[in-house]
Amino acid sequence: MISVFDLFKIGIGPSSSHTVGPMKAAAAFIGMLSRDEQSAVQRLKVTLLGSLAWTGRGHGTDKAVVLGLSGFAPETIDPDKADDIVAAVAATKRMTLPGGRTIDFDPAQDIDFNFDEVPAVHPNTMRFSAFDAGGSELKKETWFSIGGGFIQREGEVMSTASSSADIPYDYHSAAELIDMCDGSGLSIADILLANETVFVDEASVHAGLDRIAAVMFDCIDRGMRTDGELPGGLKVKRRARALHDRLQASETRNMRHSIPAMDYASLYAIAVNEENAAGGRVVTAPTNGAAGVLPAVLRYYSDHCQGASQEGIRIFLLTSAAIGALCKMNASISGAEVGCQGEVGVACSMAAAGLTAALGGSSRQIENAAEIGMEHHLGMTCDPIGGLVQIPCIERNAFGAVKAINATSLALSGDGSHHVSLDQVIRTMRDTGADMQAKYKETSRGGLAVNVPDC
Repeated sequence: MISVFDLFKIGIGPSSSHTVGPMKAAAAFIGMLSRDEQSAVQRLKVTLLGSLAWTGRGHGTDKAVVLGLSGFAPETIDPDKADDIVAAVAATKRMTLPGGRTIDFDPAQDIDFNFDEVPAVHPNTMRFSAFDAGGSELKKETWFSIGGGFIQREGEVMSTASSSADIPYDYHSAAELIDMCDGSGLSIADILLANETVFVDEASVHAGLDRIAAVMFDCIDRGMRTDGELPGGLKVKRRARALHDRLQASETRNMRHSIPAMDYASLYAIAVNEENAAGGRVVTAPTNGAAGVLPAVLRYYSDHCQGASQEGIRIFLLTSAAIGALCKMNASISGAEVGCQGEVGVACSMAAAGLTAALGGSSRQIENAAEIGMEHHLGMTCDPIGGLVQIPCIERNAFGAVKAINATSLALSGDGSHHVSLDQVIRTMRDTGADMQAKYKETSRGGLAVNVPDC
């Protein structure tokens, strides 16, 4: 089972696979040192391979590693203090480990961006080594950041919150999920809730969902009131505040030259992804690079759809998590594995399903909306300019949000019957990602990243 809280994780930008995952892996490595190893360690070395090497600097992977080795977690670290912590380590070349010991650590020397070695297992590979005063290696581990903030240690099953407890609805495909709905009389959201309550009570699930929605909406609000230039060297100016002010001014003058609700959906997505690019607090949904799509559509539902409610928001999140879990189980949500179709494409599919459910759609209409959202992102590459989650990522989230709303409208206008199933589209996404050249999968070695080098 992939929990709704596995998919929706609170963290910091700019990347779930390059920031959140490496921070968690680094913290896990330090946490697994025995008491004797913790007492003896005098030096640490981190090697980044594959996509983490090629776009790690632009995605803040070195920053994430420093924070993780220092014992900080993506969910709890204050984004406003993160840069100061990393700067202090770089300036002093000293790091304080979680147990309180301070060791020599120079990020410029002890974090190796290895461009030459091709990782054998996963494109987002990290190696951690701990040494004693005499240079003997105390521990060495290899970790993979497999997308959406999920991590896996070499030789182990995926490191997510899991349990040996039997869950009532163990689905592995959309077809199975719909059959379970038909057989039980439950909605997709009901089935997800039943699975979650194996581990915690219903009130705790609702509180967790409310917390996720609140963080998403807070991120939108921060993005809409903040301006300035995004970090990283591309000199990209934030637009969300100006877009918000323009929309507000148009409404004051009663101008109706566009569709305000759709304009707001684009605004909300841009606001989130500008916050993500700036290293702010976001929710992986299912990744950081695609973190704006689902919150934008959820805010669209909350602020612009008649009859919106807190219960509808919970239905939205539970239903969208079911679709995200299917994509992760049967394909990938990692841009380094399958390109942006696995990030913005999956986010669009999730958001379309969630909105359809919140608006009262049937399980087949929900599956239809999810299929439409995914189908029309097939083949989308991941080619960020300068290795930064800015161009084309920020605008791409706005288009993903609008597509999700359109997919919902099309699905609700029908009875749920359609020719192409969600399972078929997910398999196609997986196969397309396997066929995609590596230079188009989060390495910044192809596409826009090389054709617009001096943006």
